[in-house]
Amino acid sequence: MHSRMFAGCGPHAHGSYEERGCGCESHTHHHRHFSSPSAEGGGFGVRRPLRFLAWRLQLSETQVTEMARILNELKTERAQAEVDERRALTAFADAVTGETFDEAQVKAAAAERVKSAERVQAQVAKSLSAIHALLEPEQRARLAYLIRTGALMM
Repeated sequence: MHSRMFAGCGPHAHGSYEERGCGCESHTHHHRHFSSPSAEGGGFGVRRPLRFLAWRLQLSETQVTEMARILNELKTERAQAEVDERRALTAFADAVTGETFDEAQVKAAAAERVKSAERVQAQVAKSLSAIHALLEPEQRARLAYLIRTGALMM
């Protein structure tokens, strides 16, 4: 059968990914494990980014440990952004609840939303810099390919 890579699923005993599905217990139909930036996985666009990257980039144990630290920092910043987003939405709702519209409250919430997004993007840049320093040239080329093809989303 035609082998195919499924993001998030490591190599199985049979050594290939068959078109009908990857065979892991959590799912049985043909699909990739993509998630939104705010979903589990720290925003790298795959459900288990560390396992996926370790496999696709052939990371050493030392690299896996450092990659885990980098991804955890990014995941933490994205989680904080989710909290900030919920606060902003609450402020928007509060602003339209009263007799008069609270424009100042909306502007403040919108400004915090922008700051939060900027912090996430700064952490993405910091993470990419740390990953670049961690990887060998061949691994960096594979990572760039994953990003370019959309197999890994930033």
